[in-house]
Amino acid sequence: MPESANHKTSVIALCGKGGVGKTSLSATIVKILSSDPDVKVLAIDADPSVGLATALGIEVTKTVDDIRNELIQRVASGASADKKQMLSMLDYEMFSALKEKQNVAFLAIGRPEKEGCYCQVNSILKDLIGSMAVNFDFVVIDGEAGIEQINRRVMERVTHLILVSDASRKGINVVQTIKEISDSAIAYEKAGLILNRLRSAEEAETLAIPPELNYLGWIPEDNTLRTFDIEGRSILEIDDSPVITAGRNCLAKMGLWPKTDQQPGV
Repeated sequence: MPESANHKTSVIALCGKGGVGKTSLSATIVKILSSDPDVKVLAIDADPSVGLATALGIEVTKTVDDIRNELIQRVASGASADKKQMLSMLDYEMFSALKEKQNVAFLAIGRPEKEGCYCQVNSILKDLIGSMAVNFDFVVIDGEAGIEQINRRVMERVTHLILVSDASRKGINVVQTIKEISDSAIAYEKAGLILNRLRSAEEAETLAIPPELNYLGWIPEDNTLRTFDIEGRSILEIDDSPVITAGRNCLAKMGLWPKTDQQPGV
């Protein structure tokens, strides 16, 4: 989709403690949004484990941090290039790292291997990710566990922050902390909490959820999704399931999907 004055990209980031199912939920949201063939979705795996690639059935051959470290090695070896040449080279490398599957594109951030301050390199990469994102209707970011990434790279451009927790008090405490930090670190438009892998509406109703977390709904445990996870199949192949229905409901409350009266997860 070409950039225009009327086009605005919604950048959705999922954050929460480890083990709450952020990656499966991120893949589910990509599935829902990409179900409209006229919509272009960029999925960004910001977790070093690169689990979102597996959930979407995409093979990763190069990450953003691979590109970053290759550039650092060139600089360290004395190779010289002006800023224009550097941008041109990085632009080519970034698009070569982009994997496409129908109307979904995928980019993995990876794990940094070089220590030290490379502020110019990091700044250029962040700008390139931003310029790439405007070519899509939605960007879905699977954030790494915890709060460490809030002030770094892709998270600064978030418009919609989805806090993901299970039914544990620890999980809710973690997303509450993430929300507090994000309020000052990210200029997002909307934020909301999704409770993941719950067994029933009654279980959701027993939880004490702070009102400032803007509770969106709950996602049920789903045998279909569990089977796909076990078999390593792409969530993009799921036709429909309670998780998809619940995910649509939650996205509707964020203004990212048409409103629906379907159950569960309301």
